[in-house]
Amino acid sequence: MDPNAYGRTSDIVVASGAQWTHSMNRFLFMPAELIAGLEYNYNRLHDVTIGYNHDIKQAINIYSGYVQNEWRDDRWGFLLGCRVDNHTLIDNPIFSPRANIRFNPRKNLNLRLSFSTGFRSPQAYDEDFHVAVVGGERVVTVLAKGLKQENSRSLSASADWYTRIGNTQANVCVEGFYTDLSEVFALRELPDTDEFGNAVLERYNGSGARVVGASLEGKLAFPFHMQMQAGVTWQRSRYKEPEVWSSNPDVPAVKKMFRTPDIYGYLTLDYDITRRLCAIVTGTLTGSMTVQHLEGSGTPIDKAVKTPTYFDASIKLSYSWTLFDRLKLEASAGVSNVFNAYQKDFDTGYLRDSGYIYGPALPRSLTASVSLSI
Repeated sequence: MDPNAYGRTSDIVVASGAQWTHSMNRFLFMPAELIAGLEYNYNRLHDVTIGYNHDIKQAINIYSGYVQNEWRDDRWGFLLGCRVDNHTLIDNPIFSPRANIRFNPRKNLNLRLSFSTGFRSPQAYDEDFHVAVVGGERVVTVLAKGLKQENSRSLSASADWYTRIGNTQANVCVEGFYTDLSEVFALRELPDTDEFGNAVLERYNGSGARVVGASLEGKLAFPFHMQMQAGVTWQRSRYKEPEVWSSNPDVPAVKKMFRTPDIYGYLTLDYDITRRLCAIVTGTLTGSMTVQHLEGSGTPIDKAVKTPTYFDASIKLSYSWTLFDRLKLEASAGVSNVFNAYQKDFDTGYLRDSGYIYGPALPRSLTASVSLSI
């Protein structure tokens, strides 16, 4: 209901690159493949809301180069690589090495150990540019002075096993992972408003975090035109030191990272009932997580809310026809979010916290579509 809140955003993205690949029958000790390349990325974002005197321009240039060499045969594989990125908002080039070892003790068993590094640049992303509303107060996001990039170092180990159970093909993959994050981005509310009266959230570098977990995935391909795939992941995401997230001194700091469920998973099932009729069942499991609920119409004080566990299941039937030996006509209908796993406590009114949204994007919905392809 606020006519001053409307504005215009322009976003230009340019991505280009070149890659060179060279295969060698033998390099040092076994066959190898060398890959090298260059990339350039440009992003110009201009966000204007005249009624709020909000006019921000951000132009980012990223120049990147990478090289990697992979030695491999039927039993072993070794990969060494490195990437270099020169980012507009970062003073020095960023080196990101990676390494990988693969071992196949048998043809149907694949063991892998990987180490990799990465970073996230200290820019205000697109969604942060738009003015949020919390408790009827406009909130903008700014970058702290001297903000550094967020860095990660990850180690993972996995086992991938393929087999047959009668006429059914089966695949099971087990993986464990550990990631150490430094200079983790965090948000805090500043005590003073900006020159236009907006409340200000500052993105700063926190103490760091650790993410550790394991996943299990399985796939079955049945002889009667049915495929099923499912996976579940358990992870623990915690800050190294408790992070203060509220301007209210009575609100305790937290170690658990917001919006990171400890368990999540998925399920897909495709069944070709006939040559033309197909049934698809999908499901996504999102475990309980902690989200921020800021002071406003929904709560008298900032609080960390523990969300329910959601299982978002969908069913779809599709039927296809072939027209004139060239055209394919497909009609489908289904139900999305069958169990109506949907947030029940949205904030309302002009004092709402517009960022207090979690869970599946849509309630139970009926869907139908018709497509024509050549």
